[in-house]
Amino acid sequence: MANFPKRLFDEPEADPDTLAHLGPLRGLAGTWQSQTGNDDKPTAEGGEHQVFVEHIDLQPIDPQTNGPQLLYGLRYHTHIVKPGEVETYHDQVGYWLWEPATGRILYSLTIPRGQIVLAEGMATPNATSFTVTAKRGSTENGICSGPFLEENFRTEAFSVTVTLNGDGSWSYQETTTLAIKGVEKPFEHTDQNRMVLVAPPRPNPLMAAKITS
Repeated sequence: MANFPKRLFDEPEADPDTLAHLGPLRGLAGTWQSQTGNDDKPTAEGGEHQVFVEHIDLQPIDPQTNGPQLLYGLRYHTHIVKPGEVETYHDQVGYWLWEPATGRILYSLTIPRGQIVLAEGMATPNATSFTVTAKRGSTENGICSGPFLEENFRTEAFSVTVTLNGDGSWSYQETTTLAIKGVEKPFEHTDQNRMVLVAPPRPNPLMAAKITS
């Protein structure tokens, strides 16, 4: 941890321009699409590979403080369908957060099947690749699932590595380790994709107000 002030209710001065203080997360800001996502998922026969279409919207939020702690971040929504289909295949919301004082990245994930994850990792402000991880049972970077998933498709660990590419796109490789009821060995459920920018980010509310004043 950084040497935060002993007075836990003293808040730091935050710059309203979140985009200028996102560190390694700056390259994720905006709206992104891809037609070439790859997924290896569990099935009754053992596993199946498929391609998916992904849309991700990552927009800056106002600076967040917890007493002396200061975080800058992006709120995101991920929507995935199968090629040529309209029905939602995967939906996900959460935040990417950057803590300049420590170099810590926090990634929250919520899906409407009764599961939440908080993953964390470390990076330098100019990093072009970083990894965040979570594990079942941890009270800091943990995984919490509803009764059905916990009993039948228990998530033991989660990790995602993000790489900022030289052409302005970014890629991710994600692994979810599942303990499936009745299956002896854990299953490595993997997803990977390369996201291409389709719209720049919007200023966070504080910065937008400053621009228009």
